[in-house]
Amino acid sequence: MNSPVLEIVCAHSPDSDDAFMFYALATKKIRSRLVNLRHVLDDIETLNRKATEGLYELTAISYHAYPYVADKYVLMSSGSSVGDGYGPLVVSCRSFGPEELKGKKIAIPGTMTTAFLTLKLFQPEFEQVVMPFDKIIDAVKNYEVDAGLIIHEGQLTYGHGGLHNVIDLGKWFRGKYNLPLPLGANALRRNLSPEVKSECSRLMRESIQYSLDHREEALNYAMQFARDLDPALAEQFVGMYVNHHTIDGGEIVPRAAQKLLDLGFEAGLIPHKTTVEIAH
Repeated sequence: MNSPVLEIVCAHSPDSDDAFMFYALATKKIRSRLVNLRHVLDDIETLNRKATEGLYELTAISYHAYPYVADKYVLMSSGSSVGDGYGPLVVSCRSFGPEELKGKKIAIPGTMTTAFLTLKLFQPEFEQVVMPFDKIIDAVKNYEVDAGLIIHEGQLTYGHGGLHNVIDLGKWFRGKYNLPLPLGANALRRNLSPEVKSECSRLMRESIQYSLDHREEALNYAMQFARDLDPALAEQFVGMYVNHHTIDGGEIVPRAAQKLLDLGFEAGLIPHKTTVEIAH
């Protein structure tokens, strides 16, 4: 007798890179006899908060959020967004050096984002103003803040408004620690059976591979989530954050994530030491 199919809620952000990753699953090009995925879309800071409650079986989170949800979740080896020599940017209306960020009023997209943790590691002393990530560029342009911490597609479009790049935090992290910067991960709830965890890992890996193998159709699907981004820029953005690290993080992504979280703990930005744990 066949066991009933388990419904798994799969929560991720409505960003073009996430949409690209989940394309084959969202459109049922890849199926499972064991689980049925139901997709829920929300911004990453909201997903981080909901993960602290263990709300969804499979969820995207920021690596910075992992210490706060590690009692409920284990990380997946596939689905990570990794900036390899590039990453979140701090931008401003006027050109100034990174050393001048000290004491500045900076708009940030949430305190649980990896971008915020990395900025605090680079410069601990600044006045943070939390706002939705898609409002930050306008806040900088309107001089409501001295600078803004930019994630998602804004990393490619900030220059259209005449803003200046103060620092690329992924480039800084690579230069200082010789590691890529792991920004976002997928996580599975610990109370799922080993069989279900393994199946979810397979589905995730195959979905990413399918999109990379059928790039044009997956990009066309992802474009509807690209917030009016020019198709060439959307393709560039997806290419930045869906790559070989995303299919399988191997040993380098967990090592980089461990380094990031250890640095956060040592700097007093994360309350307890956390071991990065990967489900396979």
